[in-house]
Amino acid sequence: MNNAKIITITGAAGQIGYSLLFRIAAGDLLGKDQKIILKLLDITPAMGALEGVKMELDDCAFDNVEDIVCTDDPAIAFKDADIVFMVGAFPRKAGMERADLLSKNAGIFKVQGKAINDYAKKDVKVLVVGNPANTNALIASLNAPDLDPKCFTAMLRLDHNRAKGQVAHKLGISTEDIKKVCVWGNHSSSQVPDISQMEIKGDANCPLKEDMAWIKDEFWPIVQKRGAAVIAARGSSSAASAANAAICHMRDWCLGTPKGEFVTMGVPSDGSYGIPKGVIYGFPVVCKDGKYEIVQGLPIADYVKEAMMKSYEELKGEAEEVKKILG
Repeated sequence: MNNAKIITITGAAGQIGYSLLFRIAAGDLLGKDQKIILKLLDITPAMGALEGVKMELDDCAFDNVEDIVCTDDPAIAFKDADIVFMVGAFPRKAGMERADLLSKNAGIFKVQGKAINDYAKKDVKVLVVGNPANTNALIASLNAPDLDPKCFTAMLRLDHNRAKGQVAHKLGISTEDIKKVCVWGNHSSSQVPDISQMEIKGDANCPLKEDMAWIKDEFWPIVQKRGAAVIAARGSSSAASAANAAICHMRDWCLGTPKGEFVTMGVPSDGSYGIPKGVIYGFPVVCKDGKYEIVQGLPIADYVKEAMMKSYEELKGEAEEVKKILG
């Protein structure tokens, strides 16, 4: 039997955390044979709700869950963690400027980044879900100087999955028939859903890739603004779909991407595709043996490249703002 993996989830009492936990416990992340220990972190006022979540997990009697720890102490939560889902973040409220949101989250992710640096395993895999995810991941990474920056990633898998879903809907096919879609840039309305490399049942010749009216007037806006559309429809933000995307992201990172496929991850830029270093940026990646690599050499259409740079400029501005906040 495998040694237990320690999985830490921040903001564990929230909607996304609730949707995430039971699937992880059921084996959807690492498989039903992998023993796990869950460490659930939340703010002190949420500890009562978190205990209720633990009761429900206990009542499910998941065979592969060895222990469940509830805490409001980052030192306890991140101790020896193999995998971290950073779900908890300060939400944007009415009238709040983006700079205010960055300032609030800088404090949270500075503390948690330092705790991950001090207490987690040195090869820990960290996925930041809480928005603004790319820049929150950067903040955490900057405060974990003893860890490889590649330990920190941001979630663009939800955007990736949304893009595949829209293509499947448009073509009337299953998402399993669609490969090599990606989303460049920031997890924001500046993101760039890209189907130029797309294959349908292994065939790269798809007329939809040339339908610029659909791509720019329908596809991009739908994917870019999907989160707002969900809020308008159900009265709260995406939870189950975000949790699903988090599992997809981390499962591929841990266990590898399917053969002949790439997926989208927000990772530290290494200069690929002309995106300067210093930001966490959405790239197409392949994963193997617990590591990811940015897919190289893809031909990028001019209209995509232009949009990619606009998303970079947004992230650059956020990074500069954060550096001012952090001093």
